[in-house]
Amino acid sequence: MNEFNRLTIVAAVEVVAASHSNDDMKVLEVQWDLEQYGVATTSKNARVSSWAKIALTHNPVVWTENGQMNLQRGLVELALLAPDHVGYDQTWHKFVAGLRFDGFVITDQKKPDPSGRPSLFEDAPRQVTVRALKRMLPEGIEGLDNREADNELEALLKKHGFATAQEHLRQAVSAFQRGDWEASNAQLRSFFESYLNEIADRLGYQGKDETTLKREFLGKLTPPFLLSDYNEWNENLQKPQFVQGLWSRMHPAGSHAGLSEQEDATFRLQITLITARLFIQRFDQRKILQ
Repeated sequence: MNEFNRLTIVAAVEVVAASHSNDDMKVLEVQWDLEQYGVATTSKNARVSSWAKIALTHNPVVWTENGQMNLQRGLVELALLAPDHVGYDQTWHKFVAGLRFDGFVITDQKKPDPSGRPSLFEDAPRQVTVRALKRMLPEGIEGLDNREADNELEALLKKHGFATAQEHLRQAVSAFQRGDWEASNAQLRSFFESYLNEIADRLGYQGKDETTLKREFLGKLTPPFLLSDYNEWNENLQKPQFVQGLWSRMHPAGSHAGLSEQEDATFRLQITLITARLFIQRFDQRKILQ
């Protein structure tokens, strides 16, 4: 799997194009030897499309100021160097959202000024602030990759015909990628409710079409689907309830000080995908053993 998703790469190229002249891009094409792939040069938009296709299809190793790296990483790092994104705010917004779906946030870091100019107040090189990528979650731990979870969920939802839940998930991810946090949150709530309801129906629930009753069914089923030993569900409402707790977390009353809408939406997407994968995998294994 590539380090960055398609949205991130296309947005990165658009940011580069917005912050560089056409002549600057021509020089980069020579530096990166992109001409061999047949770059379209009829317009800047055509050049953007060509670069994105080359990065997504071939992703060659290129030379940059930071050494050799694949083109996708080079484009992302070059986009990070863009000046204040006045005039292309929406493109930058897409770039940031794509990076978050890839598991990265943009941070500000201090580093010595490449020009070597001394500080006015200290006998040391002047410090400059630069943007850098930072992983939100540890790298290489199975189950924490958002796109991996999303891809596996899509496959399992399709396999078992959970069409309604699959559509809610698709819309949630789409809204997240375009930075519509409110719509993403709403679709994630619907997705969470829908797949648990559909699992209950598939496992034999017969009764009123009420979410609470279906969760109770999943906890009382023999063997249970929601495990009381793991505090996923418990008949005693005074005990911890993970499923109900997550449902409550998905329905907070308004925004909270110190937490941005983007941070909140990112958390909801991450925990929803990881939780859903656990339950959908469990359902898949149960159907295999039946």
